[in-house]
Amino acid sequence: QVQLVESGGGLVQAGDSLRLSCAASGRTFSSYRMGWFRQAPGKEREFVAGIDWSGSNTYYAASVKGRFSISRDNAKSTVYLQMNTLSPEDTAVYFCGASSGWGYLMTSQAYDYWGQGTQVTVSS
Repeated sequence: QVQLVESGGGLVQAGDSLRLSCAASGRTFSSYRMGWFRQAPGKEREFVAGIDWSGSNTYYAASVKGRFSISRDNAKSTVYLQMNTLSPEDTAVYFCGASSGWGYLMTSQAYDYWGQGTQVTVSS
């Protein structure tokens, strides 16, 4: 089992940057592919970014590509989401997930474990 704890959220202005962190504990972190999702009020949870076991391959939603960057540090059992040029449309609770299998990383069904989420609010 894996426990995930997100941090780094907050209230920022449009155009600002934030870096989210997701610290994992439990089983070997490097055996999981990781992803970030977000959920805005009244909307379904949506994929933001994903990364494979070593960090060699990354995947992004079209809405964040070029602005967000996912990375991982297996020695620290942590995955990051660097978010630049934030806009009010990025306001949501951000969740990290861990996937032990081979499912499609852009779907929430591929993930076995989730963190509790961290709130990101972008004011205009």
